[in-house]
Amino acid sequence: MTNKFRKVVNKVNKAPRAMRSFLLTKIFCTTVKFAGTSSIKLVSVSHTQAVLTLENKKKVRNHIGGIHAIAAALLAESATGIVFGMNVLDTCVPLLKSMTIHYQRRMKGSLTAVAKISEVDVHMIENSDKGSIMVNVEITDESEQQPIVCEMEWAWVAKRT
Repeated sequence: MTNKFRKVVNKVNKAPRAMRSFLLTKIFCTTVKFAGTSSIKLVSVSHTQAVLTLENKKKVRNHIGGIHAIAAALLAESATGIVFGMNVLDTCVPLLKSMTIHYQRRMKGSLTAVAKISEVDVHMIENSDKGSIMVNVEITDESEQQPIVCEMEWAWVAKRT
């Protein structure tokens, strides 16, 4: 399997634990510039799970002091895109196919996103040059409740030569 992103993450995951989050965040936010504008932090990344956080700071707040709806959507998209992207071959292009977000209630404090895919999905992604899957993500706030429920469908297609 050839995936440059996965190789880089695997190297970072061998670094001292205290440095991993900083390095993962720096790599991601340098590559995905828009994510860097919100100060999303990568806590941990593997080929089946990504854990990201977003602090309730002034630059991501809405008019009522919570995290803005779009900043929360960016967190969900980033978490699912990372775990999905860890498995897409370099000969393919990952694409967000659909995003559905249901805002359940006001967000309290900072947010944590945990995106997961199964080994079955990993196998399918690695062994096909086209397809799509739903990538699960759970967003919780400081009350440990889910203020939003997200469905993210990611697709991959072969790169045009």
